[in-house]
Amino acid sequence: MHSLFYVLFHPLKTLNLWLEDDPNASIVDVLYLFTTFSAFGIWLVFDRYQKAVNSAVPFRHAAPEAADPNWHSRVIHNANLRSHLQEPDLLPLQFGGGRDYITCFDPANNLHLQSTFADDERSIEAKIKRAKNAQVKWCETSFSERRRVMRSLLKWLVENQELCARVACRDTGKTLVDAALGEILTTCSKLEWLINHGERALRTETRYSNLMMSYKRSQVIYEPKGVVSAIVSWNYPLHNAWSPIIASIFAGNAIVLKASEHVIWSTEWFVGAIHKCLEVLGYDADIVQTVCCWPDQAEALTTSPLIKHITFIGSEEVGRKVAIAATEHLTPVTLELGGKDPAIILPDTDLKKWASIWMRGIFQNSGQNCIGIERLIVHSEQYDELYDILADRVAKLRFGSVLAPTREGYINTVDCGSMISNDRFHALEELVFQAQEDGARVEVGGKELLHTSCEGRSFFQATVVGDAKPNSRIAQVELFAPIALLVRYDDIDEAITIANGTRYGLGASVFGPHQDLCIEVAKELHCGMVSINDFGVFYLSQDLPFGGTKASGYGRFGGPEGLRALTNPKAIVTDRWPSFIQTSIPKVLDYPIRSLVRSWDFVHGLTMLLYADGYRARFNGLLQLSKASR
Repeated sequence: MHSLFYVLFHPLKTLNLWLEDDPNASIVDVLYLFTTFSAFGIWLVFDRYQKAVNSAVPFRHAAPEAADPNWHSRVIHNANLRSHLQEPDLLPLQFGGGRDYITCFDPANNLHLQSTFADDERSIEAKIKRAKNAQVKWCETSFSERRRVMRSLLKWLVENQELCARVACRDTGKTLVDAALGEILTTCSKLEWLINHGERALRTETRYSNLMMSYKRSQVIYEPKGVVSAIVSWNYPLHNAWSPIIASIFAGNAIVLKASEHVIWSTEWFVGAIHKCLEVLGYDADIVQTVCCWPDQAEALTTSPLIKHITFIGSEEVGRKVAIAATEHLTPVTLELGGKDPAIILPDTDLKKWASIWMRGIFQNSGQNCIGIERLIVHSEQYDELYDILADRVAKLRFGSVLAPTREGYINTVDCGSMISNDRFHALEELVFQAQEDGARVEVGGKELLHTSCEGRSFFQATVVGDAKPNSRIAQVELFAPIALLVRYDDIDEAITIANGTRYGLGASVFGPHQDLCIEVAKELHCGMVSINDFGVFYLSQDLPFGGTKASGYGRFGGPEGLRALTNPKAIVTDRWPSFIQTSIPKVLDYPIRSLVRSWDFVHGLTMLLYADGYRARFNGLLQLSKASR
C-alpha cells in the first residue's frame, strides 16, 4: 500500500522499474505502470473508433444564388403560382409540352425564382416505387448508423443556419428572426432528441405478464412500416420538410414528402441537403423523395397501396379530403389542422411583464403559425390597459423584406415580413369589417399594406381588434394573419367557456400570478397542449407529443408517440424457461372433448383460482380445478 501511494503521487520519481538494489522494490510498481498505460491506450483506441464510426460527417451543399441578398431577377407583375400562363417566357428554355408547371417567386419582392415541373400521377407513382426499393436496405441499418445521419445533419444545419434562414426568407417573405425561431431552433431540437432519445422510444420493450402467463416473456418490437408520406404546409419550409423526414428515416422508413406548391423552390433545396448527407455516408438517397403537384394529382399519393402512413399538416378542408382518400387502403393518418389558440390572462396578471411574449405569439411569422395566439382572453378590469399596450406596440411594427438590398447591407430592420400570398386578404378585410359592424374596436391596421419599397403585394397590416364578441366569426375561424384579437371576460369560468367555444382544440396558453390556478384552468381546456406563463414551448420540448383535438385533427407527431406512429408495433410472446415448462393442452380440454361437464368445471375452477375475490374463493377454485383434472 505504501508503494501504491508513492506511485499515485510520485510515479516517475519513485518507481524502481529495474528493481535495482532496493529492499522496497516490487514487481507491483512495474505492473501498475504497465496496466495504467495499457488501459489509457485501450481507451484512446476505443474513443477514436467511436468517433470514426459515430461522429458527424461534414458535407457540402451548394448555396442557391437567390439566397444572396444582392441577387436580382425578373419582377413578376401580380405574381402567383400560375404566372407562367400569363407570361410564357417565365418557363424554362427546355419547355416540356403537355406538362404542368408551378411558378416560384419571392412573395415579398415578386422576384421570379424558377418555374418547376408539377408532378403528375405517373411521376408520383415512380417516386413511391423508388422509395420502396431503397427502403429494403435502409431498414437493415442500426440505430447507431441512423444517429450518425442525424448528427451529420445537425452539424450541417448549425454551421449553415444563416444560409438556411435566407433561403426560407426568400421563398416565404419571413424575417431572419422568424426563420431562426421557427425553422432552425425547432429542427435542431428535434434532431437532438432523435440522437439522444430516439432509440429508447423504438427499442424492444418487455411488457408485464399476469399469473397465468408467468412462464412466458412478452415483448413489443417496433418495426418500420415501409414507405410513409408527409403532406406539409408552407409556413415553415425547412422545419415542415425536415421534421417528418428525419423522424421517418430514423424509424427505418422511406418517405415521400409532398411539399406545398408555394415553397417547392426552398423545399427542394432543403431536402437536397439530406440527399447529400445520405450519399456522403454511403446510403441510397432514394429513401427520401419529394413530390410537388397540383391538388388534383395528390390522390396518386394518398390512395397508393404502397404508402403505409400519412402525416398531414394543413387546412381542415384539405385534411378531410386526405383522410377520406386514405380509407381506400385503410392507411393510417395523422392530421394537424391548425387551430384558434387562446391565451387566457387571469386576473391580476402583470401585463407589462408578459406583453412581449404575447407580441411574439401573435406576430411570429406574420401570424402564419399553427400554434400562434389567435385570441387574448383578458379580464374586464385589465382589458383597457392591455388594449393600450398592444395598440401602441403594434402601431410601431415595421414590415418589409430582409433580402431587399439597402445601403447599410441586406438586413433591413423589419419586425414582420410578408405573408405567403394575398389570396386571403379580401376575406381578412371582410372579417375585420364585420367585427367592427358587430361593435369591435379597430384603431390599428385591418387591411392590406401597400409597401413603398417592396414590389410584393403580400403584406397585411398588423392589426388589433378589441372587444371582439366570443361568438363573432372573427373569433371563431382561424385567421393565420398578423391580427391581435382581444376578448373580455368577467369570471374564470366564463374565460374557460370562451376558450373552449370554437371548433378547434390545438394549443393554448394560460397566464397568471399563481401557477397552481393556471394549471387548474389548463386542465379544463379542450386542446392537445398548454403552456403556462409562456407560448408554444411545448413544441421546443421534442419529447412531448404534438397534436390537437376536435377540428384541429387527431394523432400525434413528436415525442415517443409520434415516432412510434411511424412503426408497426408487433407483440412477441416466448417461453421464459423453454427447457422446463411450455404450454400444453390438458387432457380434459383436448379434442375430442370427453366430458363437457368436467371440461367446464376445469375452466371454471381455473378462472376462480386466478381471478376470484379472496383467498378462500381462490382455494375453492384450486380444489375444483384439481378435481376436474383427474
